[in-house]
Amino acid sequence: MRFHASATAIIATTLATGLHAFSFVPSRGGGISSIGATIPSRHQPQHSSLSSSSSLVMSKDENNGSAASKFSLSNLFSGDGSSSSSSPSLRGSSSTTLEPHPSKRNHINPLNALYPPHREALLSGTNPSRTDPLPFHPAVQSGVLSNGFSYVFLPNRSPPGRFEAHLQVFSGSSDELEPQQGIAHLTEHVAYMGSRKRERLFGTGSQTNAYTDFHHTVFYAACPTLAPGRSEAPMLPMALDALCDVMEARCDPSRIEKERQAVLSEMTMVNTIEYRVECQILSTLHRENRLAKRFPIGKEVLIQNWKQDDVKTWHRTHYRPDNVLLYIVGDLEPQFVEATIEEKFGHLTAERQGSQIKLVELKKEASDLADAVVGRTMKQAQSWHYPPVRHDFCVGEGVKNVLDGVISDEDAAGKIIRKDILAEKDDDDVVDGDDKSSSSDISLYDIHLQQPYELDDKVQFLKQAEMAPGKIIRPHIFKHELLQNFSFHLFAKRPVEPIEDMASFRRSLARRVCLAALQIRLNVGGRSDDPAFTFVEFNQLDSAREGCAVCSLDMTAEPARWEEAVTKSISEIRKLGLHGVTPGEMERYASALLTDAEQLAAQGDMISHSDQLAYLMETVANGHTFMSPEQSYAVTEQALSTLTLEEVNSAAAELCAHITGLKDGEATSTGVVVAVACTPKSAGGSEMANLDEDQLCKAIRNACTVDVEPVEDVVVPTTLVTAEELEAAVKENSPTWEPGQFSDGTPNTPADRITRPFTLRRLGNGIRVGIAQNTAESQRGHLRLVAPGGRDAERRLGFKAGALAVGARAMQEGGSFGRFSREQVELFAVDHLIMVEINCNEEALTMDFVFPTTNVGNSGYGDEKQLGITGTESVLQIVREILIEFNWEEDALGRSKQSYRTAHESLGKSLEGKSTEMIMEAVASGDDRFLSIDVDTVNAVTLEDAKNAVMSQLIPSDLEISASGDFVVNDVLDMILKYLGTVPADANSQYKVKQEAPTTFSGVPALELPGKHLDLELEDSDPRAVAYVAGAAPNAWGFLADGSTVAQRVSEADKRASDYDKQRRAHPLFANAALSLVSEIANRRLFSTVRERKQLTYDANFSLTGFERMMGGWFLVTVTASKEKAQAALEACKETLEALRTSNPISPDNLESAKRVVLNRHEGELRTSQYWATMMSGIQEESIPLKGPLSVTDFHAVIESMTTRDLQLTLDCMGLEDKELYTAIGKTVQPEGVVDDGIVKASPMAGMGRGGALKG
Repeated sequence: MRFHASATAIIATTLATGLHAFSFVPSRGGGISSIGATIPSRHQPQHSSLSSSSSLVMSKDENNGSAASKFSLSNLFSGDGSSSSSSPSLRGSSSTTLEPHPSKRNHINPLNALYPPHREALLSGTNPSRTDPLPFHPAVQSGVLSNGFSYVFLPNRSPPGRFEAHLQVFSGSSDELEPQQGIAHLTEHVAYMGSRKRERLFGTGSQTNAYTDFHHTVFYAACPTLAPGRSEAPMLPMALDALCDVMEARCDPSRIEKERQAVLSEMTMVNTIEYRVECQILSTLHRENRLAKRFPIGKEVLIQNWKQDDVKTWHRTHYRPDNVLLYIVGDLEPQFVEATIEEKFGHLTAERQGSQIKLVELKKEASDLADAVVGRTMKQAQSWHYPPVRHDFCVGEGVKNVLDGVISDEDAAGKIIRKDILAEKDDDDVVDGDDKSSSSDISLYDIHLQQPYELDDKVQFLKQAEMAPGKIIRPHIFKHELLQNFSFHLFAKRPVEPIEDMASFRRSLARRVCLAALQIRLNVGGRSDDPAFTFVEFNQLDSAREGCAVCSLDMTAEPARWEEAVTKSISEIRKLGLHGVTPGEMERYASALLTDAEQLAAQGDMISHSDQLAYLMETVANGHTFMSPEQSYAVTEQALSTLTLEEVNSAAAELCAHITGLKDGEATSTGVVVAVACTPKSAGGSEMANLDEDQLCKAIRNACTVDVEPVEDVVVPTTLVTAEELEAAVKENSPTWEPGQFSDGTPNTPADRITRPFTLRRLGNGIRVGIAQNTAESQRGHLRLVAPGGRDAERRLGFKAGALAVGARAMQEGGSFGRFSREQVELFAVDHLIMVEINCNEEALTMDFVFPTTNVGNSGYGDEKQLGITGTESVLQIVREILIEFNWEEDALGRSKQSYRTAHESLGKSLEGKSTEMIMEAVASGDDRFLSIDVDTVNAVTLEDAKNAVMSQLIPSDLEISASGDFVVNDVLDMILKYLGTVPADANSQYKVKQEAPTTFSGVPALELPGKHLDLELEDSDPRAVAYVAGAAPNAWGFLADGSTVAQRVSEADKRASDYDKQRRAHPLFANAALSLVSEIANRRLFSTVRERKQLTYDANFSLTGFERMMGGWFLVTVTASKEKAQAALEACKETLEALRTSNPISPDNLESAKRVVLNRHEGELRTSQYWATMMSGIQEESIPLKGPLSVTDFHAVIESMTTRDLQLTLDCMGLEDKELYTAIGKTVQPEGVVDDGIVKASPMAGMGRGGALKG
């Protein structure tokens, strides 16, 4: 059942495909990290080509001012010659007229479709290019202040009493000059971490953070609408004060030094092999523009040397009102929001910012860049959110280049010719973009960084090959000793198509149907008994951070089978491009898209602030129309009801044209296809060691010559259990309900009544059942099945080591039930939008199901719609089939074993993974329950071993089902009674292990004292280090390894406790609550000490193992640092823990702040059905004696009742003394034979995969 994240998630997530006018899922994540530096120019070039969209251009006329404006009071207060009575006077303003900001240019307004003039033109029909415009969200408000400051506000009530504000600065690492590489990210740190007004938000239940990317820097605050306590003052002014403080950052030298150390530590932390792979991919993909040389975290040699003027120059150049956009989403009144925005930001002026730029040389160079940015770049041509780049687009014949509408003095190589110098030259001095004059006479501005520069990495990515006449590919091979598998990435870049009318919306839906069909083929049909690849995904997503849409094939495989994997994946794409989708696929995925839209519409204003804001930001960035969920559903139904198979297959041909066209004689897209392969650096003369670009191109060429045939539709069942089969089961095993039973002191719950907040019962066959209604996630549900045991049961019950874990994965990889094949079952799950994930941890086998609660698998539209069964019923059918009719398959076991082998081998090449394994092996005394499963152990597991181990856990009387969702509780209980109550009580009893006496969960091994220190070295070409501090801790419910409890120890230590305190501490949730608060406080202390005060790391983390059934556990502090500072960072962590326990104990302020964080997190998570299912799991389980209904119903009261004395005594229950600590440091060492070449390395971007952003 590998239909968890790959099959149906693609409908709701991967299939977003940039269709933000439809989907609430943002495209391609938040990007890499960095900011942009656009620096000033003294003149304002006018571009007549922009006249057709002049309403989007920011001009001085619109701002009621000009560079030649005379002095007036309005200049003093607005900076642009505009008068604004509501704007307060500038702080420190002078009585002299300020010069225009050197980098401010006429540019597209960042509001894009929401820019009021453009929005009005769309709605009024006066825009001739948009004849059938999509509707705008009726509640969204947008505007521009007189100083050019733009904002968007969306009222939203989920959760009530809170809001989020995000300030987006449209400068990222792609805007940095050669000596500024990394300064955007450092400035982000300095601006927010140095804000005193941000600090005022501490202790209010607010969260703040920031991140930097290629194209922007974003600062945000998520806050309650009213301050906690008696004052209940509005929090919006405080939040906007903090964000405005960012715009006026002081850039103090002391703060710069602190953040410099944090950034250098972060540089070490992010430099994993996964990040380095992403560097290679992005450098190749974007070799024709600035992105290849402007990774967000920058260059270490530069970061180490910047002074206050450097940081301030960057800040004052880019943090100006016309270069930002403020988003606010939340439970606020529009009039109050707009008035507060005007009050807080109306006084800002670009002129005052420009007057504080002191580095004249950088100002001049940045002026040239600023001219180039508003020239022939995607940033000026399409969206101010985009980086200032051009792209080698790969598009079909007749597709217009979006840069053709922008006139600039740019040659074919993308260099901007400065008019003042060009006028002094003869025409013959410049030929084909090459300047023949002396090198001292610089006449071309190399905006796309195609020339070599002193700080560049010594790498060449621009080798190109002609696959067939006119068909170009840019190949690159990356080899590294830390890589375990072969990965292959094939790209084509295309312009982002703004989705503003019905025609563009229909095309987007057609692409989504195609992508869904192909992904399911790859994941379902493409998985043979012996699959060539271990992972494969094909997608196209709009990327604001890259300024284009990226069509990508990403695939991993075993190195020995790389050619086979390349052939298989390319063949599947060619099959779609040449033959399209089948009628059955068209119906299936169109129905899924409609159901997805219907679910979002049902959520309405219950969509969370963060989800709404992510959707809003991506939609605005790419110029799409921002619609409400209800509008999206109506438009989607209208479009899908008339969408034809021909339209979908035309979209398929377009999506795949860059691959189908690589075969000689096939129609193709024009432009460059990019291919990147990442392989292990093998020793000797192995195939991987000799793999080069020519071989890669040959393999791609060969894959394109394989003949492909159209696929045939699979007969997919509409139900797995027929009405007749269910009726027979009821007769054979008459189902009954029994009362719920608990071990926390709660009385039994009745078997015939609904209770709140959840209904807890048992079926007659012994299955424990918990049901909770959660309407916050409309039409969605989550079901969790738990079978206690896990890897602990392997040892207790005498199974072969690893059998349960490998077997659980084999069940995930399989999915054949009774008479149905795996493919039929997986497509059934796809039709019903079900995601399944099966896992085995140290103490339980868990199965998680995410599903719609409405009728799915429907066919037809409108009055002709035929309803399928509900997603809830579909899930219960699957659970029933797993328990009684699951078919175990050798090929599924093979895939499971390969997954575990790969994971273990990869662990040995990961500094963090190998170091964590080392210290866990030490504290667990080598107990294999807590360690990764090695290759020999995996290989020894047979299908019979796996089957016997897993099925022995699926005895009805041992199982617990917890379900939460937007459903009627009685209806779900009736379905559970029929589908699961009829499972025979002795089902799977033949697998049950016979024991003379029942065994219980054992505790973790007793920690051997005294503790010890461990060192580890891992070969890697780049220097990195990670340090750990570990020790004994209770489990999640306060049980220690020796069987004693936190409550007992606290009671013994506090002899003078009042009766009230004794009563509080006797509550079953006491230890759980205390440990949650201790974790929060410990993390805060580590941050303030190790990062802020000692400046040794970017981050340090305190965590607990949190076992629920096994007695005891461990705490683990993880800190990344440079190799030189690793020991000091480790000692600082130990010092922090010791101070927390002795010299600097928990203060009342610490406690109150932690309470707010824990309670706010709890409140937020209560809106998710997954959290409810997790809370209910174990409530009726005897092996978790303190977890019962009280752990949910009394959560707030217990947290609020906690005292500092409670937490100090809880800390005493942990092994925090020096003699009890285990410590470790893992460091990289240069591989033998590797010589430091002295090249300044570009640190990779922060983001796992193309999309993660550097958090500040």
